[in-house]
Amino acid sequence: VIHVKDPEILIVASLTGAFGSSFLYGYNLSVVNAPAVYIKKFYNETWERRYGFSVDESTLTLLWSITVSIFAIGGLVGAIIVTPIVKFFGRKCTLLLNNVFAVTAALLMSFSLLAGSFEMLILGRIIMGVDAGISLSALPMYLSEISPKEIRGSLGQVTAIFICVGVFTGQVLGLPEIFGQESRWPYLFGAIIVPSLIQVVILPFLPESPRYLLLEKHNTSKAEKAFQTFLGKDDVSHEVEEVLAESRVQRNTKLVSILQLLRTRAVRWQVITVVVTMGCYQLCGLNAIWYYTNSIFSEAGINHETIPYVTLSTGAVETVAAVFSGLVIERLGRRPLLIGGFGLMVVFFAVLTVSLTLQKTVHWLPYLSIFCILAIIASFCIGPGGIPFVLTGEFFQQSQRPAAFMIAGTVNWLSNFAVGLLFPFIQGGLQTYCFLVFAAICFAGAAYLFFVLPETKNKTFHEISQAFAKRNKVSLEMQEINHYPGERKSSAEQESTFTSSVNNGETKKGIV
Repeated sequence: VIHVKDPEILIVASLTGAFGSSFLYGYNLSVVNAPAVYIKKFYNETWERRYGFSVDESTLTLLWSITVSIFAIGGLVGAIIVTPIVKFFGRKCTLLLNNVFAVTAALLMSFSLLAGSFEMLILGRIIMGVDAGISLSALPMYLSEISPKEIRGSLGQVTAIFICVGVFTGQVLGLPEIFGQESRWPYLFGAIIVPSLIQVVILPFLPESPRYLLLEKHNTSKAEKAFQTFLGKDDVSHEVEEVLAESRVQRNTKLVSILQLLRTRAVRWQVITVVVTMGCYQLCGLNAIWYYTNSIFSEAGINHETIPYVTLSTGAVETVAAVFSGLVIERLGRRPLLIGGFGLMVVFFAVLTVSLTLQKTVHWLPYLSIFCILAIIASFCIGPGGIPFVLTGEFFQQSQRPAAFMIAGTVNWLSNFAVGLLFPFIQGGLQTYCFLVFAAICFAGAAYLFFVLPETKNKTFHEISQAFAKRNKVSLEMQEINHYPGERKSSAEQESTFTSSVNNGETKKGIV
């Protein structure tokens, strides 16, 4: 039973947070695809105007690869700096302040053509990456901390859904009838301002994470009000009790650093699992398809005029698949969706390789290639597309979560950069066999998760820690000591501390 009488505020907070955050990440993955020809022409004309000769093909390819992949370098910077920001400003305020990066990037990129400077476009991509790096850590953290455990998976999937919606929106606005023309492509980047402004208008009126208020700011009254607002009920003593019980009254526990987290045996396999899932999330090949969909379809033999509309189908399929995943994740669980998603990707990557290799011999094979690409995208969005973010929020206690998201973000963005930079060269070297590389990565990820990942649906953070205790080779007692390295208190002291923390006039219960 989900104990949320009036979930409207919870939904508004999720949608608003995601619209100005993960939506922009998805949008910036696909927005460079449609105007690629015009941007390369802009690069060539600028180069010729400055140096008196046209840029050679290899240099132009390198410049374009840098433009695409530099987004991930900015993302890596954002992932690294997010921990002190969310600690000092909180989850909600971090999302708000992050819009400064988005607006700055939008202005730089949209005015680059007018200023005749491709450096402005590249710099804007870096800054937009910083925005994405911060938001892809702060948003899942915020969503995991404001949602009841019964709907934590579904609410966590909002991140993935809005990434897909962002990709689809970038594809729609990139159509020739809208902004996909030589004179209008800067508007594609200027449109980034709209979601940022909407978030700035709405988010200040929504509560901060109650877990953050209770465990890091030690403000019980504000935490209670936040719980009341999100859950739509007056009596939130049970929720406050549950948070404090799970975290052993972490008011005396400082945030764990990355080095401390890596040294903590009790979370060793959680960290490894996050690294594997985040690495596979990027290295499985989906970003290659998002970045270079047009060239892939062109290689598949699709007519040039038809490509933008065929590309549009990829965004529609991934959005539908992500919504489907959000609807079934609490029934099926994280584990089958993740393993099944990667497994299906292996199958369709193999078929795609055969199809692309033999397409010149059979006239209908290009259509099979399109089907395989759509099937790969659907398989990805059903599980691997959003669940890694959910798991990172579920695996770790409050004091460990910022460091865990920094590790996850670092792996995420380094892998993103590698794919964006190297895929054109991999495609050039391996030709139609390039997708077998991604098939092998998906197979390795599925195999690892099959043997290691426990199911986490409807489990508290403490129960998830218990599920990993045996694999980490620590007893439950040692698990708790590692999670809560502050001086252990007697049960009487714990009860006294807890009772003094909850003073809303309701009947109090100590921690047993």
